[in-house]
Amino acid sequence: MGLIVRWIINAIALYLTTLIVPGVRVSDFWGAVVAALVLGIVNAVIRPVVLILTLPLTILTLGLFTLVINAGMLYLVAGLTHRLQLASFWAALFGAVVLSVISAVLSRLVAD
Repeated sequence: MGLIVRWIINAIALYLTTLIVPGVRVSDFWGAVVAALVLGIVNAVIRPVVLILTLPLTILTLGLFTLVINAGMLYLVAGLTHRLQLASFWAALFGAVVLSVISAVLSRLVAD
């Protein structure tokens, strides 16, 4: 049940991100639900591998390269599903930051 709640939280966060960040668009709320599902799968499977491969660069930049990795994961989701559109790299980067903040706030509001 917790996985479904987390998925819905991420879908709401993604939808709110599209309202805040220009250049990040989603077709509708159901598009955000599908994109959140794919984002969850990508973050669970591909992101850890990328984090390990780029660990020296992440250490060199004191962790800031993780923001670029998050933007890359968002770009990957946009490429895999056509329900999420990104206008530029900067939109993806700012969208990834806003998505993380909104998701963290919503996760805090929902009790485990």
